[in-house]
Amino acid sequence: MSLKLVRQLQVLGNSLGYTFKDVNLPQLALTHRSFNSKTNYERLEFLGDALLGMIIGEALYQRYPEHQEGQLTRMRATLVRQESLVKIAQSLQLSDYLILGVGERKGGGRQRASILADTVESLIGAIYLDSGDIEVVRACVLSWYGDLINSVSEQKMLKDAKSRLQEWLQAKQLDLPHYELLETIGNAPNQTFVVSCQVKVKDCPEIMQSGESRRIAEQKSAELMINQLNKLPKAVASHKL
Repeated sequence: MSLKLVRQLQVLGNSLGYTFKDVNLPQLALTHRSFNSKTNYERLEFLGDALLGMIIGEALYQRYPEHQEGQLTRMRATLVRQESLVKIAQSLQLSDYLILGVGERKGGGRQRASILADTVESLIGAIYLDSGDIEVVRACVLSWYGDLINSVSEQKMLKDAKSRLQEWLQAKQLDLPHYELLETIGNAPNQTFVVSCQVKVKDCPEIMQSGESRRIAEQKSAELMINQLNKLPKAVASHKL
């Protein structure tokens, strides 16, 4: 490992709020498969993704005791999706440290949203393996998120969920989602609408949600469908929404 890279990793450690004992771990966490198809961040990303979901889930459970499971699920999906992870990557200036192949560098890989989001998760995995302490990882993750957890709201979660789902399916040349009104409960103006959302993606179940309007119910079902798609194997879901 070059002296320049060692110094870069030291600076990165200051941004992360964690100093690595094993400098090979952050180097691995920053290495994209375009640089090394066999030794790269993908396994660390797998580990970090699981840890991130648990840490954010617990934080939401503690901070929002009045929220039900469905609300907490949507809030977690909002916080761990690509858009949120990219914001964190940008705040940590991770693009400066990415180890990319020549083609990926020339193709704008340092600013590619999927790579930035994946790198945040891989660094979480690396910190866990290096420290062996989930509390250390939790402190880092929550410091990175800052006010994002406190400011997440139902309105923000529902915004454009249907659009994001549609764009994801179109990018994979798949059929658009199908929404169906299953039931209308009660009388106007105090009605509840139950809606289903289906997509033609292998192993992805139908989602059902309810809301005070059909639009809200559809947005809720789209957000949960996104959450389900993000849990599928990478062969099916190659990037997070």
